[in-house]
Amino acid sequence: MTGNFSSLFRKYLLPGFVFQSVVIAGGYGTGREIIEYFLNYGPLGGLIGMVCVTTVLWSVILAVTFEFARTFSAYDYRTYFKLLLGRFWIIFEIFYLFAMLLVLAVVGSAAGVLLRDNFGLPYMAGVMVMLLGIGFLTFRGASIIEQFLAGWSIVLYITYAIVFIAAFMKFGSLIRDGFTNGDIRPGFVMGGFKYALYNFNIIAAVFFCLHHIETRKEAVLAGVLGGVIGIVPGLLFFVAVSGHFPDVLTEEIPMVYLLTQIGSPFLLTVIQLVIFGTLIETGTGLIHAVNERIHSVYRERGKELPRAMRPVTASLLIIAGLALSKFGLINLIAKGYGASSWGFLVIFVIPLFTIGIYKIMKASGTGEAGRQ
Repeated sequence: MTGNFSSLFRKYLLPGFVFQSVVIAGGYGTGREIIEYFLNYGPLGGLIGMVCVTTVLWSVILAVTFEFARTFSAYDYRTYFKLLLGRFWIIFEIFYLFAMLLVLAVVGSAAGVLLRDNFGLPYMAGVMVMLLGIGFLTFRGASIIEQFLAGWSIVLYITYAIVFIAAFMKFGSLIRDGFTNGDIRPGFVMGGFKYALYNFNIIAAVFFCLHHIETRKEAVLAGVLGGVIGIVPGLLFFVAVSGHFPDVLTEEIPMVYLLTQIGSPFLLTVIQLVIFGTLIETGTGLIHAVNERIHSVYRERGKELPRAMRPVTASLLIIAGLALSKFGLINLIAKGYGASSWGFLVIFVIPLFTIGIYKIMKASGTGEAGRQ
């Protein structure tokens, strides 16, 4: 029974938990992103944008993404995009490395600031703890990374559920009023659309765990569930903070603002530690994708990527990200991410739903796609 559950978990739920793990730091770790893309359009407008636009887009895109990977056994982004884009696959790598370094710049800086401002540790202590955590996980390899990302996602779910319950117990009437009397501001559809794209620059970090999927039914269901798994913690926070609309719109870190209003120093400390773990999650997922891309080259030559190279790659990429932040590029994150989002629409989403689906159907017709 345990073995059967483990198999079902890896096929249907693990991809969604890995997706959620990598999305979290840039998607809703501070809560600012939820305000920017959803609550700005009112509680009802934001809810519609989150549930009917972002969740649907995530589920549909993930379903096709997973099926393409399964059909062609493409479990690293180099293999995947060579099949999808042909000789133009390198364009994806350029966009991915650009987006990854931007994220690592933010994640690295956030780790330093988080431990400095909340626990009184030196800025570099937070950076080093994050670096050691990512280095350890990347050294241990894919199996340990799968376990950590899935396990920490469950911790995150529990934490966000507690925050939701605490907020509802204290501000339940305000939350109900927010949805009952809240307006729907124009632009909520585009907000949900942009948020969905903004977070898909991490898709390469999910490929490594898709080899558990064996049939088309499993790929599609895992994709649909992945969209839901990815959005639920953000949805819990959105509902919890909506009772403070519109006051919360100007808060730099809405999560800290909400917990301060709840008045629980212990919960505030716990959520800060959980967010620190999510920084390690995101960094690990993004860097592991690069290691798997390098490993694919070694495999073509009949070799294995030396384990010692994995943490070395992690260290170099994090240092590069931090170096970028020193030049002030963190201030350009919003613009940089906006540009990369539209870039990923052009080089990933559109090709996937044209060339990708055509190739899937062609492979199915010729029997190359394996079991359906």
